[in-house]
Amino acid sequence: MNFKLELKKYPFIKIAEETAEESGTKVFIVGGFVRDLILNRQRLEIDFLVVGDGEKYAKLFAEKLGITNINIFKNFGTAHFKYRDFDFEFVGARRESYRKSSRKPVVIAGSFQEDIARRDFTINTLAVSINKTDFGALIDEFNGMKDIEKKTIKTPIDPFITFDDDPLRIMRAFRFASQLNFKVDDNLFIAAGKLRERLTIVSGERITDEFLKILASPKPSTGLKLLYDSGVMKIIFPELDNLGGVEQRKDFHHKDVFIHTLEVVDKIALESDNLWLRFASLVHDIAKPMTKKFVEGTGWTFHGHDEMGARMMNSIFRKMKLPFSKLEYVEKLVRLHLRPIALAKEEVTDSAIRRLIVAAGEDLADLISLCRADITSKNRDKVFRYLDNYEKVMQKVWEVEEKDKLSAFQSPVHGETIMEVCNLQPSKKVGEIKKEIEEAILDGKIGNNFEEAYQYLLQIKEREKY
Repeated sequence: MNFKLELKKYPFIKIAEETAEESGTKVFIVGGFVRDLILNRQRLEIDFLVVGDGEKYAKLFAEKLGITNINIFKNFGTAHFKYRDFDFEFVGARRESYRKSSRKPVVIAGSFQEDIARRDFTINTLAVSINKTDFGALIDEFNGMKDIEKKTIKTPIDPFITFDDDPLRIMRAFRFASQLNFKVDDNLFIAAGKLRERLTIVSGERITDEFLKILASPKPSTGLKLLYDSGVMKIIFPELDNLGGVEQRKDFHHKDVFIHTLEVVDKIALESDNLWLRFASLVHDIAKPMTKKFVEGTGWTFHGHDEMGARMMNSIFRKMKLPFSKLEYVEKLVRLHLRPIALAKEEVTDSAIRRLIVAAGEDLADLISLCRADITSKNRDKVFRYLDNYEKVMQKVWEVEEKDKLSAFQSPVHGETIMEVCNLQPSKKVGEIKKEIEEAILDGKIGNNFEEAYQYLLQIKEREKY
């Protein structure tokens, strides 16, 4: 790759070169931006490595670009500012040492080579000069180009040292593997497993951030399986780890619940970037280990795992520091994920369909996507036959939804009207009448409109002599 030509696509790089010449410093672009140039991936974050005073260089560069809002982090020896769509980060060359109890390094000034050596993976050690004397030259101290060609995640130094110093790098290794569809080096994988307990010194927020990036990757199972096979999953998400080795009937699922879950997540990932739909698919069977029971003639059953799984979400969200604004959505999909499949197994009634639509509300489409992805088995003929029946039932669901407009369902007759017609004060009785009207709509006795609901209310009044 001709990096000189690649860099010329960005006019501000020329100004960065002039600033380096004027300030008498050596400056390089390092890490992810270089890696992603090679991989033809768009990246709007650029890290500048300055051999000298990074803060001074950043201020001078910002001034030339007309930027006044610059953040200086003296404790870390870094600076940051935004320019158009880009995030620029500046750091003076440094070396680091670590205490056993913390992943935060003690930082002192260092050489270019020392700075490159402290980086997490060889693919992130690549640097390109933006200095006048050798503009566009690639510096590859640790065979990062070779590891990109081999599609391998590898540490520049002994992975046991890398992970012991900063255990969050274990999560980052598996995240990069998942995002880039790379394999991990054997020694790195062994070190990750042996040092997984070190992750307990890392904040839950940082671990969850990396975990969600794995889940957001093109094929999440790549990173999830690395977490499981290395034993890291036991530390960061034991409820998910417990799914491994749990047997189930093979009608429409894989025999192992964890392997089945990975396939469901990957199928969802192919059709949706919705992170929380992916998360719901990851945890939809989370309660199967606790509800597992062997029934003679039937095999393994998991009665109630949908409801128990939904109830587990609150504690999982708390423990993993997940946003509670997404809790209700995930709970709903876990709680309802068996309902559409149950409809496809029996003689379906319009009433049952209406109740599903009302329960799912505005998340009906996501629920149906999850349930479709949940049908996995190595017996393809059985799956195709079942999916055919399932699609027919789901088509009927959409027809009923279109006809009855139930996704944002509530009784067309409000409590105030009920109290006025029946001469009632606010009470439990008002709610019971409202519920009876809703049930009549769901059972198809009356339409989902005010006129029919009001006439039904008058019938209730006459019957109960209000």
